[in-house]
Amino acid sequence: MMKRDPELQVVKSVLLFPTIERMAISPKGRILTPVLCRLRYVAYVPVFLLSLLPLSLKAALVKFALRALRSLDLSIIPATISLFNIDCAANAMYMGSQEMIQVLGRDNSTIGENLDKLIFYYGATDQWCPVQYYHDIKRDFPDGNIRLCGKGFRHAFVLDAGKEVASMVAEWIRDDVENS
Repeated sequence: MMKRDPELQVVKSVLLFPTIERMAISPKGRILTPVLCRLRYVAYVPVFLLSLLPLSLKAALVKFALRALRSLDLSIIPATISLFNIDCAANAMYMGSQEMIQVLGRDNSTIGENLDKLIFYYGATDQWCPVQYYHDIKRDFPDGNIRLCGKGFRHAFVLDAGKEVASMVAEWIRDDVENS
């Protein structure tokens, strides 16, 4: 957004677990790129069949699939159920395929022009943007506000740590405003 509209009055932008480079060659990308780019049509049949189930059974399936989460945020269940829709799933998989194809190199020029407005937060075990990506950007932008998670949050933090991450981000922004 900053690149497309340089006049945009951005005060601060927080990039959480930023998938801004090399998505297709990340550990998750290597697995999902072939699926999203060539095999996604096969997934449409099970999604269609799941869409025919009653709402209560869909909710039970979601709870069962997410049972291993340390603290399931129940507010994600309706959003997850909405993915049992062929149009939604097709759009999401198409978008994912395009990301694998288009998200290649990091946009160092835009990052450099806006470094003072950016906070990067990388996961220590993130399979979409591995720790090496953190080390690479930290090396290329040593003066940037680039952090590595020490709290065990994962890429899909919204499933079980949304409140904690939101509190952390609010504190960063509050600190930034106070120090300005």
